[in-house]
Amino acid sequence: MVTYHGGVDEVFKALADPTRRELLDELFRRDGQSLSALGERFEMSRFGVMKHLKLLEEAGLVVTRRRGREKLHFLNPVPIRLIHDRWVSKYAEPWAAGLSDLKATLESPVENTAQIAKIFEIYIRTSPERLWEAITDSETRSKYMFGNRIETDWQPGSTFRMTNPRADGPLGEGEILEVDPPRRLVQTMRALWGEDVKAEGTSRVTWEIEQVEDSCRLTVTHDQLRPGANEQLYGGWPMILSGLKTWLETGETLTTPGSIMYTR
Repeated sequence: MVTYHGGVDEVFKALADPTRRELLDELFRRDGQSLSALGERFEMSRFGVMKHLKLLEEAGLVVTRRRGREKLHFLNPVPIRLIHDRWVSKYAEPWAAGLSDLKATLESPVENTAQIAKIFEIYIRTSPERLWEAITDSETRSKYMFGNRIETDWQPGSTFRMTNPRADGPLGEGEILEVDPPRRLVQTMRALWGEDVKAEGTSRVTWEIEQVEDSCRLTVTHDQLRPGANEQLYGGWPMILSGLKTWLETGETLTTPGSIMYTR
């Protein structure tokens, strides 16, 4: 069975409060906001907003990063994706109805703001070495990344290509910037699967692995995105990371529509 860091109860508890849902809405509209910026949008004390953000962090729905003296907050939709993958395929109709508002929020167009980074965090019960192998081994990667394969030797300065046997040409390309196994991998990424995403240019993806007791915290930061970047560039990360977690913890592959888009 797949493990859920923090527990499913914490996720539902966090989402049950309308103020916390509004905080997630604000981060969806403009990610990477400070406590002060978020506090300006709510008629409550700074301490009250802080308490709500803490509960969202404990549920894994918000992750934070320091920028100078500021602590910035980022929306992390991965726990929601894990809940979706656990139940939706079996109970599609009632869960689709229950999550319709959430779906509308997560899939609505991103506003053209100063957003330049997306951060995704997930806990996986595995070792850093096994997780690193799953990220860098092309055969394993194809099992949770829509059947796509990566062609590279994983050396700093080397190029890489993302391909799929069912695609007419390469789906992505980039350069390997940093390699520190089994802790950190940095690469550039230029999407090639459509003219709309080609026009977005090059962005950067950083994989960071940290061991936490018998599990690993995997953080994927997709940054250097232009303001209002096409959601296709980063919208698939929750599904990819959910598939990675499922594969490592159960040996099974996900069968959600996006997971098999190139496999049938």
